[in-house]
Amino acid sequence: MLNADGILVCSKSSSSDPAAFVPVFQMEAEDPSDTTEVNPLGIYDPSTTVWLQGNGSKSTEPVNAQQAVQEPVINMNSILMTKVEEHNKKVRENPRDINAWMEFVSFQDELMRGPSPYASKGEQEVRRKSLKLILEKKLAILERAIESNPSNVDLKLARLKICAEFWEPPALIKEWQKLIFLHPNNPELWKKYLLFCQSQFTTFSVSKINSLYGKCLTTLAAVQDGSMVSHPLLPGTEEAMLAIFIQQCHFLRQAGHSEKAVSLFQALIDFTFFKPDSVKDLPTRGQVEFFEPFWDSGEPRIGEKGARGWKAWMHQQEKGGWIALKPDDDDDDEEIDEDQEIKDKTLPKWHIWLDVEYSREARHWLPWRPDKTKKEMEEDCEDPERQVLFDDLGPSLIQLSNPDLQRQLLYSFLQFLGVPCTSKLFPSNLYIAMDENNIFESVLSDEKPLTSVEFPLSGFNSIGHMDTMLRGRHHIGHYKEGEEFIQNVFHVLFLLFSGKEKSNLSICWLQYEISKVVQCLQAKKKKKLKAQGRKSKKLAKNLLKAPDNRNHLSLWKLYAYLEWLLGNIDDARKVFDTALCTAGTEGLKSPQICSLSLLYAQLEVELLESIEGAVMSRAVHILTKLAESGPYVPYSGQVLAVNVLKARKTYEHALQDYLSKPPVSDQVGDANQLVNLVGCYALFQYLTVGIDAAVLIYAQTSEKLEALGPQKCENTGENFGIRNFSTALEAVTLLHTNLLRFHMKISVYPLNPLREALTEALKRYPSNRSLWRSYIHIQRKSHSASKARRFFDGVTRSTNSLEPWLFAIQAEQMRKKLIENVQRADVGEIHSTIPETGLTNRIVALFEHAVQSENGTHCPLLWRMYLNFLTSLGKKEKSRGLFYKALQNCPWAKVLYMDAVEYFPDHLQETLDLMTEKELRVRVPVEELDLLLEV
Repeated sequence: MLNADGILVCSKSSSSDPAAFVPVFQMEAEDPSDTTEVNPLGIYDPSTTVWLQGNGSKSTEPVNAQQAVQEPVINMNSILMTKVEEHNKKVRENPRDINAWMEFVSFQDELMRGPSPYASKGEQEVRRKSLKLILEKKLAILERAIESNPSNVDLKLARLKICAEFWEPPALIKEWQKLIFLHPNNPELWKKYLLFCQSQFTTFSVSKINSLYGKCLTTLAAVQDGSMVSHPLLPGTEEAMLAIFIQQCHFLRQAGHSEKAVSLFQALIDFTFFKPDSVKDLPTRGQVEFFEPFWDSGEPRIGEKGARGWKAWMHQQEKGGWIALKPDDDDDDEEIDEDQEIKDKTLPKWHIWLDVEYSREARHWLPWRPDKTKKEMEEDCEDPERQVLFDDLGPSLIQLSNPDLQRQLLYSFLQFLGVPCTSKLFPSNLYIAMDENNIFESVLSDEKPLTSVEFPLSGFNSIGHMDTMLRGRHHIGHYKEGEEFIQNVFHVLFLLFSGKEKSNLSICWLQYEISKVVQCLQAKKKKKLKAQGRKSKKLAKNLLKAPDNRNHLSLWKLYAYLEWLLGNIDDARKVFDTALCTAGTEGLKSPQICSLSLLYAQLEVELLESIEGAVMSRAVHILTKLAESGPYVPYSGQVLAVNVLKARKTYEHALQDYLSKPPVSDQVGDANQLVNLVGCYALFQYLTVGIDAAVLIYAQTSEKLEALGPQKCENTGENFGIRNFSTALEAVTLLHTNLLRFHMKISVYPLNPLREALTEALKRYPSNRSLWRSYIHIQRKSHSASKARRFFDGVTRSTNSLEPWLFAIQAEQMRKKLIENVQRADVGEIHSTIPETGLTNRIVALFEHAVQSENGTHCPLLWRMYLNFLTSLGKKEKSRGLFYKALQNCPWAKVLYMDAVEYFPDHLQETLDLMTEKELRVRVPVEELDLLLEV
């Protein structure tokens, strides 16, 4: 047989060779009615059909086509049927096993995905299952489960979640009320109920939700006192009560009722720390009745000038009251900023409204009190909403007996005022309080990767700040009255504490001043920076003069860092050197000396332009002296090679000892010391040997910590060990990635080690914003987005944290911006290689998935970002629809309405009417604005 070119392709002799051709088996014609999804016309042979179904066959023997198609289906059906029987058997034999019921409910999704064993033959192939059918099946299972476990809350909550798909809000609210009536002692149930009511747009109003918070806390306080004898006190109730209280304060702040929120904090701090001994044995409500006369007496409260507290007032009342003293006037603050409210009447009306509303929000967040020195009466208040009645806060007062929770209350108040505190105090369920778009800002991070500042406040508007997305933050810190209030709060707290706790408060105050300096640097406000620098330095010096603080190295460290930020590098070095000279000779054994030396060395390293010759630098001198554990000697211009060798050995032994010894009782200090030691050793190796030597130390430490953390904890029997070792591992990872980022800034180095370190760390710590910021920062340098997208997708599936969603969206938006900049570049005609619409659709899809996630649904920040993105595309109608959708989930967030005024200026009146209807705080009604414009 010849082909077209006359070449022999097959001979007669080869036809007898069985391997020379592929046999084709003849099949009988199938019944055409009996077709399958993969073979709808019945034209494929069985091997192809099996292959199309994803089932390979090793056998080369002829297979019956119908059998080949039906076998996998029958096999799948039998597996599912077996699983159904297993689940039924489990719950039948052990109806009290809640997990078994829950697994049975979850299994319904799997059952509906596969071909149902209960479906008819035609349905098996079509596989169309309605969502309603799944929900009804789940509901039926849960009803059976609740019959067997009538007191289980989790099952009832799962049932309510499914009912939300079927029922109208009034019916759902009734069911919730029944559930709360049956379980009034369950704080977790209360949290879910509060969030449910808070996010029901149709029935929402601020006063209704505020009184519901009061009812919740009053009920839980009665359970705590034992006065509600019908229900026992559940473990963790006191902690949950504080979390609910903080949530209430943030709810009021977000709704614009700042005065009520501040008053709540003032009242609870007085109620907790200044309680008279005579009322301590009374139940909570009895104590609140005694507290009311003090609150209404006109006596100065926490944060106001001359505040003495409830206890002193009650003691004095028994003696016949205070003697009136002439008020002292020690105002030396030169900054008085009370300008007229409307600066430019030619601006559009909506613009003027936003300016005045913002200005009042920033100036008037403190509750209004009549000034007796000016003979003011309560009737003199121009805006009655600025006065807070006891009825608004009395029901929310609770007793906190645990000292840790009492301290947490104080630090939560400071954070609320905008003061950065060292610990992360916000409970995980406070994504509903996230409303400020500053979590992506890396504060000085790009310029100074080693010493960039991490504020625990990011994501939350502090009181007095209600900025729209387009405008950003208007002013730094607070106006004069607000700053004085914060100062008075610190003075009162200093009287309450001594020793370590008092020093921690001093650190918080100085951190607040530094945060304002950093904001001035970021905003490039030179004039403001100069004035702020003077104030901050004055405070730092006054704090260090206090006898308790003179030898407090953490305060010296912050003061030196403040001087460095202000550009006074020589002064900063003097402060560092003075602190190290007076610190003693403990060296590596002291966490404070280690921490101080590490920051000093890092700041010095950031001044280097390359690490060639770094072995002779001031940074190496500092780290060498630390290892010597002798008296510190300031840098004289050279470092001896023998000292470097000795220091390396000392570091090596210290780290080995640290990782091999059993943990001591002070696990927090233990973990901190390890982090500082590793940071110093790695930086020392980086400067004297190179980047690979430093990375090796981080790798070895991380490996040891991963292996030792849980094991050490078991040996000592202390539960909190795992948490502290996990925190240490997180901090070590951060030092590792920051060093790699710095090295890439000053030298040529591959991106992959940093990317791998970050991806491993983020799988472990998906809520760490510093790591996410670094990750999206390096992604900008990568031309391929697919790897990052796969990573984001994996992390979002494996965690409930909202951060992966937020940063995935931010990464795509940065990519979109980059492409737009390239396309708009003025270099002649550019042919776009990446279709822009694809990115837009991807970002919208990410937003849609994020707002449907458990934590994303009620997060105002997420909705604000989504609304801002749609508006930037010019899709007015779609954006307006999204605004109302956002309100359906976050009706309490005033910033959303303020954003809407900016995006849809033609609907100003409509938006303000909506705010008034929902009882959100409108400080400038349109009628008042019209009068102001006429003047």
